[in-house]
Amino acid sequence: MTGAWATVRVPATSANLGPGYDCFGLALQRYDDVGATLCADGVRVEVEGVGAGQVPTDASHLVIRAMARTWAAVERELPSVWLRCHNAIPHGGGQGSSAAAIVAGLLLGRALLPGGGAEVGDDLILQLANGMEGHPDNVAPALFGGFTLAFIDGQGGAAAVRRAVHPSVRAVVFTASQTSSTHQSRTLLPQMVPHVDAAANAASAALLVHAMTTDPSYLLEATKDRLHQPYRAASMPESARLMNDLREAGIAAVISGAGPSVLALVAEDLRLDAWRRNGFDAQEVPICTTGATVGLD
Repeated sequence: MTGAWATVRVPATSANLGPGYDCFGLALQRYDDVGATLCADGVRVEVEGVGAGQVPTDASHLVIRAMARTWAAVERELPSVWLRCHNAIPHGGGQGSSAAAIVAGLLLGRALLPGGGAEVGDDLILQLANGMEGHPDNVAPALFGGFTLAFIDGQGGAAAVRRAVHPSVRAVVFTASQTSSTHQSRTLLPQMVPHVDAAANAASAALLVHAMTTDPSYLLEATKDRLHQPYRAASMPESARLMNDLREAGIAAVISGAGPSVLALVAEDLRLDAWRRNGFDAQEVPICTTGATVGLD
């Protein structure tokens, strides 16, 4: 026996956008579609698309763990669930797959709570998502859509500001066939950086807000980064080479999240045929303005 199905469509995200390390994020119209219902005959997980045959199909699945986290936040234990996932977001590609799974699970858990989860607001969902992901840069755009500036407030909680993207800004994603681990890529970063590099990134990050929302002519200058991409380049040489070639051609390219995919932010047409490289699938992916959406069947 099963009850109503809750469904969620959650977008891919690209974090950092160059200088906005662990802060900036952008939602993209590449989606995981996930549905769940409460049941009485044990946990059941079905996965189609990306991750099929690779991700767990028991209670250790990240979406189910996130559902349980929502229920635990209101002092309830998650019953058995039947979960269906149709995934399109690459795993290990720097496009926010883990953040999407976490957000999907938290929202599904809220939708299936008795009483509709009125006691679980969006702010609590953001806090729970940040706690599971460890940083808010991907979970914020997955939840809210558009261009987000995420930060940790004075009380130690995650917070985010959403800004509308200038209508001429478009995203081109070079999805890498190789994968990388966000955790592993973070180990490549130094504990301390030169003051001059920190100052340069602060200036670029400030300018990027202006470029993304008001004047895209500054995109190339505003996406300069000296805090994380140079230190990770040796671990993903093909991605670093593609990014640098694009930038030398005047195109605002960055490593998408922890990589190895590459994101180009453009305000004019980009001839994809001229930039096709072995190991990368180039595609313009529209910016998602809505964030995750939930329904009940």
